[in-house]
Amino acid sequence: MADVKKILCAVDFSDYSPMVAEYASMIARCSDAQVVVLYVAPSLSQYVGFHVPPSSIESFVGEIVTGAEDTMNTFVAENFNDLKVEGRVVTGYPAEEILTLSEAEDIDMVVMGTHGRKGIDRILFGSVAEKVVKNSAAPVLTVRPD
Repeated sequence: MADVKKILCAVDFSDYSPMVAEYASMIARCSDAQVVVLYVAPSLSQYVGFHVPPSSIESFVGEIVTGAEDTMNTFVAENFNDLKVEGRVVTGYPAEEILTLSEAEDIDMVVMGTHGRKGIDRILFGSVAEKVVKNSAAPVLTVRPD
């Protein structure tokens, strides 16, 4: 039987994030697991070559992270009552950051949403959930929005 003691709940603060949190919370309660809630803010480093000063980009990313940390604190308080939970905000590419944290923290299960990109968006950007499912050492539960 799998022993789930540490769950990574990856969220994007969309309207569907509480549904993802509900699944992570349910599994955590059943297995007495700790939850690490992760939000990945965009790094915007790819825009340095577009005649935008790096200091402006760093300042903007700093503002995004500060706002995301406030949102994370509220999200954790509203969705993870009476659980061992830690909220984290990092910058980077979501799939990479989810996989990196999962490995570094010995995560037993990843819970995340899917957004079902279609058409050209899927071809150009792929799916974060798909990349995590294909590359994660831990089992991944994907929650599809209604």
